[in-house]
Amino acid sequence: MLSGWGRMSPAECEVVRPAAPSHLSDATAGTGTWIARGLGRSYGDQAVNAGNRVLDLTQMNCMLGFDAGTGVVECEAGVSLEALIDTFLPRGYFLPVTPGTKYATVGGAIANDVHGKNHHAVGSFGNFVESFRLMTAEGNLLDCAPDQNSEVFWATVGGSGLTGAIVSARVRLQPVETGYVTVDYERCKNLDDVLARAHDGDDRYQYSVAWIDCLAKGGSLGRSVLMRGNHTPLSGLPTALSGNPYPGTARRMAIPFDFPGFVLNAASIKAFNEVFYLRHHTRQGVVTDWNTYFYPLDQIKKWNRMYGKRGFAQYQATFPEESVNGIVRLLERLSATRRASFLAVIKRMGSPNAGLLSHPIEGYTLNLDLPNRSGLVDFLHELDRILLDHGGRLYLAKDVCAKAETFAEMYPRLGEFRAVRNRLDPNNRLASNQARRLKLVEVPA
Repeated sequence: MLSGWGRMSPAECEVVRPAAPSHLSDATAGTGTWIARGLGRSYGDQAVNAGNRVLDLTQMNCMLGFDAGTGVVECEAGVSLEALIDTFLPRGYFLPVTPGTKYATVGGAIANDVHGKNHHAVGSFGNFVESFRLMTAEGNLLDCAPDQNSEVFWATVGGSGLTGAIVSARVRLQPVETGYVTVDYERCKNLDDVLARAHDGDDRYQYSVAWIDCLAKGGSLGRSVLMRGNHTPLSGLPTALSGNPYPGTARRMAIPFDFPGFVLNAASIKAFNEVFYLRHHTRQGVVTDWNTYFYPLDQIKKWNRMYGKRGFAQYQATFPEESVNGIVRLLERLSATRRASFLAVIKRMGSPNAGLLSHPIEGYTLNLDLPNRSGLVDFLHELDRILLDHGGRLYLAKDVCAKAETFAEMYPRLGEFRAVRNRLDPNNRLASNQARRLKLVEVPA
């Protein structure tokens, strides 16, 4: 039984775990469809293929080479972001872009063109992929780069694994002097306040993200804590930290069981929001280790159990910069229906890349964690409508229930993607539950 990290809509799949690239041909032989899967951190049914095959690529996790002059690492697709950090941070390199979890694979980061707190500054993960090797549904191996098989490259970056299985990749890391981030915290009284500060001040920071209170109303709608930072230089480390400039991963606590459904409700989340807002007063120059700043939830094993057995949806809504009213409408609906999000963040997005289904557009993106309670799917469709009305889009890595016509309206280059995909996979061997639901692939009669 497989599901996404949100644990909604699990399905029985045939799981195959190739241990090396040479095993991929045997793993995909036979009839039926298949899809590649990494560490399972996409939230919906993107890497679920009910009644068919799923290729778990996590055993293809070898480092293949590193060029210290350029910072380019070559590795197999199943290498995790955590492994890259553990290996190269002590050598003075960090990920160029990271999502909110380090428990994702390089192949998954490419297939979802992941973005992070620095999208306004450098863009998404695909911008730092020098090249990759792809095994298509027909068993062909293609070397792809922005200037080699470029159509396939940009269909694969953000393409949800529907062009083939990424075998290996070359990724450019960024040099850093320490494993710390110097962070400035600012309380913002409402949505207008946080967006104005982000718009006017984000260019001074490499990283920027704001926690947002989705239950606040009226003049406090969208009250936030803005958390912006830059990598700390060696000269900026406090004396107490200078002996350990590259700290390792902290010990993790675990949630041993599924929480009862009533634990995360509007009242408990409102109390959490009050405490969070009061604790994070405005202050500057706070030196924080990389793990705390980039991956707060990773410090809790199986944190998705907080939402109970029914799971949850992480909804990501990205609006163009000129459509701030869409964010207001969405927050008003959340507040009115008291569908509180335990953890909600908003951040500024920069320019998109050439990925045909890559998610980012210039503007602002809002992330919400919503427990799977009665009427959730209908409510998410309502939020989709708000997104469409304001020229926004949802993110395939977070999608759990969108309609095909909704997705097609949000992604104007979908036709180009289908043309490349169909050329690579004329027999429709590559598929997933999400791909069938959104009609990204042809559904057999």
